Amino acid sequence: MIDEQRTKPVLNGDERATLTSLLQRQRDTLMMKCAGLTDEQLRRKAVAPSGLSLLGLVRHLAEVERGWFRNVVGGEDVRGYFPKNEAGERTEFHVEDADPAESFRIWEETCERSRRIVEAAESLDVTGYFGDQPYSLHYVLTHMIEEYARHNGHADLLREAIDGVTGE
Repeated sequence: MIDEQRTKPVLNGDERATLTSLLQRQRDTLMMKCAGLTDEQLRRKAVAPSGLSLLGLVRHLAEVERGWFRNVVGGEDVRGYFPKNEAGERTEFHVEDADPAESFRIWEETCERSRRIVEAAESLDVTGYFGDQPYSLHYVLTHMIEEYARHNGHADLLREAIDGVTGE
């Protein structure tokens, strides 16, 4: 993917169109940062002692999409794609034996499900719950833009360390 293939942000539209275009642009940016890399490069932990990798980010963001859109907004009870290990630790960042194609498939399908949930919502005021705490769809979209933007900053550094590629 090249920059011109990323979703263009809605600059003069309603709030839902603006937020969803910005979120999709962030998703596209992550895909762009991962494009053209080998499985080994996607798994590479570029900054010691961190275990962060591009593949780990993809897996993590699949979990974040699942949690916020399917479970909170959609009211589903979908368990993690990458369950905790015996020590109770999250495993999405443990990518040594992870299948990149399967990880990307899960992320892409989860993003598609998230888009359908947002499209079906009556308004940005639709509220879901995490425990007893209510969250509006408006908050969730804004939070997801923030989550992707933060991790895309990590992806910038990881990609540059892998093969020197920089830029958006």
